[in-house]
Amino acid sequence: MEFDYIVVGAGSAGCALAYRLSCDPGISVLLLEAGPRDSSPWIKIPKGFGLIIGRKHLTWNFPVHSRDPLIRDEVWQRGNVLGGSSSINGMMYNRGNQADFDHLAELGNPEWGWAQMVSAYRAMEDNALGETATRGAGGPLHVSQFRDADPISMRVIEAGGNIGLDIVDDCNESDEARIGYSMATVKNGVRVSAASAFIHPFSNRPNLTIATGSLAVRLVCKGERVCGVTVHRNGTLVDLAARREVLLSLGCMGTPKLLQLSGIGPADVLRRAGVDVVVDSPNVGANLREHRSPMFQFRLNRQAGYNRFLSSKPRQLLAGMRYLVDRRGVMSQPGFDVVAFLKTRPDLPRPDVQLLIAPYSSGPTGIEREPGMQALGIVLRPESQGRLGITSADPHADLDIDPNFLTAAYDRQAIAGLFRVTDELFSASPIAEYIDHERLLAGEPEGKDDESLAEHVRTRGFSNFHGVGTAAMGPGDDAVIDSRLQVRGVEGLRVVDSSAFPVMVSCGTNAPAMALGWRAGDLILSEL
Repeated sequence: MEFDYIVVGAGSAGCALAYRLSCDPGISVLLLEAGPRDSSPWIKIPKGFGLIIGRKHLTWNFPVHSRDPLIRDEVWQRGNVLGGSSSINGMMYNRGNQADFDHLAELGNPEWGWAQMVSAYRAMEDNALGETATRGAGGPLHVSQFRDADPISMRVIEAGGNIGLDIVDDCNESDEARIGYSMATVKNGVRVSAASAFIHPFSNRPNLTIATGSLAVRLVCKGERVCGVTVHRNGTLVDLAARREVLLSLGCMGTPKLLQLSGIGPADVLRRAGVDVVVDSPNVGANLREHRSPMFQFRLNRQAGYNRFLSSKPRQLLAGMRYLVDRRGVMSQPGFDVVAFLKTRPDLPRPDVQLLIAPYSSGPTGIEREPGMQALGIVLRPESQGRLGITSADPHADLDIDPNFLTAAYDRQAIAGLFRVTDELFSASPIAEYIDHERLLAGEPEGKDDESLAEHVRTRGFSNFHGVGTAAMGPGDDAVIDSRLQVRGVEGLRVVDSSAFPVMVSCGTNAPAMALGWRAGDLILSEL
């Protein structure tokens, strides 16, 4: 089978990219996905994401073994289903700052400045708050403000205002220190994934073919040109041909893995794995950046929040019945109610940390019975860099992943500052009156000094599955791809996913990845 373009990976970026390319009826597009179709009812139910994470038939589960024995082993999940991680995530819609994208341009990637990216955001969005100069309405991706929030969440927002944060309706409309209800990819109580936004409504396009259950195992090359991809489908290997280009949208784990399996990567890694070197590209799998977080938890001194709806099977059943009746209630909501962007020092030009806040708390066996709140803390733009590599020519073998968390001095300073501003927020009225005491989900640090706090998060913190940078763009020959996302050393191959970002933008990766896919589609179409 032959197509003009083969998009490998139907996640956030891949779905947006396939949509944009197939808008031209004169070109044919094949969208490949290793996982199944997104038919599980738990995908559609926003709070159902907690029942999806870790399920092998819907998620990739990547074991992570740090080089440091003090850091516990963990597993990083990614979506293995049509829609990719947008079908299993917490649905938070944070776009990043103007300065993030202008920095990409300053790094030698002129196609990715704020002027270009805000145009992509505006074109793809259908924002429930309406169109402005920086957000869109009428596009395929519905974005809504949090609804049916517990009153305790408003107390947190008011406390943010009392410590100097701007209270905003849409946290994507400002780059200042701010707080407000979450914007989320939810519509009328149902998840909006990249698949439901960009693929399902347009699946009848005659020039768009969608193939699930198709695991890409290597790229097909003729000389220096990539001309197709070999997939494992229904127990057999099948070669699929691309007349124009193969476009990799497998994410920060899958894209460098497929490149390395195909002989494009660090020569020493490839040789150890038994793979012939096609292009010695040392930075394939390098420059891995990930958010490492503490989870703050607060015991409330009176009944409030969601624990009373979710802390037992009967209560969960009642919440589920409420959802089935009118698509409302706690099951209709994304992962966190409130988002705050804060500065750890007042002299900083823009926020450097984020809090995602929800009025429920967790224990060893799940949601706690006593009322509580939690806040996931994030250093927005970490500088620590890890790396990953294949361990075998077998596409089913585990990756060797070294996250190298919190080794950069900047990250450690910012983490310590995150503790201070979190204390400031939750010590402010009117939320302080509701808090009995604070604790960390992973236990208490050995001390309260900056070094102890940073070391606690490094060794016992949580990963956010926001990885970027493992096939990063840049102007130098050492960059894996150029600013038009073309892989150096071969022809006919591009990377279109979060691995292309050389640095972290100030948020999670779902919204930026979709905008990247949309913008990449525009670039490719402009070359025809």
